[in-house]
Amino acid sequence: MKVWDGFVRFFHWALVACLAGLYVSAEQGLMELHFVLGYTTTALLVTRLVWGVFGSDTARLSALLNGPKAVVQALRSSDVNAGHNAAGGYMVLLFFVLVLVQVTTGFMTTDDILTDGPLVQYVPYAWVEWASSWHKQNFDLLLIAIGLHIAAIVFYALRGKKLVPAMVTGRNSQINQKVVIKPSWPAFVIFVAIFALIMFTWGYQPFIALF
Repeated sequence: MKVWDGFVRFFHWALVACLAGLYVSAEQGLMELHFVLGYTTTALLVTRLVWGVFGSDTARLSALLNGPKAVVQALRSSDVNAGHNAAGGYMVLLFFVLVLVQVTTGFMTTDDILTDGPLVQYVPYAWVEWASSWHKQNFDLLLIAIGLHIAAIVFYALRGKKLVPAMVTGRNSQINQKVVIKPSWPAFVIFVAIFALIMFTWGYQPFIALF
């Protein structure tokens, strides 16, 4: 049974690649690459949130919201869900919030020497100081969340729930639940449009500098 559409899978692995690239580029001082990856991450996240309203059943943001009782049952149950279970849904929402904070603070971050985010000139300097500090701290929270995510995957694998293959192929042989999976091309069109708008507005200079 197909449980994940093409864009959700693309978003998942592209976000993994972008976060890894953002970390390495920041550590190595490759700021042009860092900015381009940051703009790519922003386009991915905005598109994913839009797709969370109009997309497939398992992509919907509403599917991520469940009560405390459902979360406890999900942690205890050995059943395999078509999408994220109640506990996993809140982990996804946490990722969305952390990534949103990361890119937003990045837009307002400066090193006071050579590199300014695109919003630095438009906000009070007190905001810039806060954003520059929180941009680093929030990434540490992202690393903790990633660690918890990996631990959860291992935990479920030990209980017989195969989550990673489904996010690669889009299919899960353990599921017999009917799921509405929509064509992904509208999401990719939205992503390309948002990415092009961001790059045209802010990102063309660091992109050109890469070459």
